[in-house]
Amino acid sequence: MIVITGGAGMIGSMIAWHLNTQAGRDDLVIVDRLHHPEQWQNLVHRKYAQYLDKDELAGWLEQGHKVEAVIHMGAISATTERDFNKLVQDNIHFSQALWQYCADKGIPFLYASSAATYGGGEKGYVDDESSIDSLRPLNGYGYSKQFFDQWALRQVRTQQAVPPQWQGFKFFNVYGPNEYHKERMASVAFHTFNQFREHGTVKLFKSHVEGYADGMQLRDFVYVKDAAAVVAHFLLQGGASGIYNIGTGKARAFRDLATNVMTSMGKTPSITYIDMPQDLHGKYQYFTEASMQKLQAAGYTSAFHTLEEGVRDYVQNYLLQADPYA
Repeated sequence: MIVITGGAGMIGSMIAWHLNTQAGRDDLVIVDRLHHPEQWQNLVHRKYAQYLDKDELAGWLEQGHKVEAVIHMGAISATTERDFNKLVQDNIHFSQALWQYCADKGIPFLYASSAATYGGGEKGYVDDESSIDSLRPLNGYGYSKQFFDQWALRQVRTQQAVPPQWQGFKFFNVYGPNEYHKERMASVAFHTFNQFREHGTVKLFKSHVEGYADGMQLRDFVYVKDAAAVVAHFLLQGGASGIYNIGTGKARAFRDLATNVMTSMGKTPSITYIDMPQDLHGKYQYFTEASMQKLQAAGYTSAFHTLEEGVRDYVQNYLLQADPYA
């Protein structure tokens, strides 16, 4: 059995999609707790052996089921979460308990970190574990992920029990199918599609930093199918333990993303530039770009979708369809 926590979330359900459709695996145990009334639809096309509520997982594991690996994508992922006690319980303590289980049982453990650990990017976006303590996340969510990364590395450094194989994945700006339940936290691609369909134009922030034109703030946008493929690669092929970036290694502008969404809809692009809210000044990233050398050195050589390819697949094969779920 392969346990996938957060398995009804965007990335978790797409990992299940990849394992079903690309690897022919359906011996999956999906673990989650749904907060959106339509999130169950992320699972309707999936083949899996069992669904568990998050609080049922510990008891299920104690029953001695044969577990091949734990893919831990479950977390509070909202960067706006202000209750740090909740972040501690869900993003740190729950993750530590699963790590310990995998260490005790000799089971590979693959988990979601986040590019939010890089904060404003002053230290760059290189997944070098020796410099991780110098990173300064900008919000509680990012810090909760940073804390667990540091804790995991401390277990290794102090020769504590660790899983035989473990990887943490720093996901950059992921977009694609099955993100529809994320509401405000959904990708700019999804919001662009809905905004343009409703209003005939898309609103992007004006630039307030010299050297960046309006709408030319840059992000490393990565298609969710690629993110799932990287996780599945480590699950099925193994690889060196450690923390890895998952991005494309190529920053692209919000203007590029929005334009590609609209042209993929078969429409003429229309963009309206608006002032950035005052509370975002000084807290808004103008550039993110994942360093991908470490992932490549670990043996992952598959090509990532370009922004144009990913957006086209997302819009035409999902968002424009009567059933947009993968």
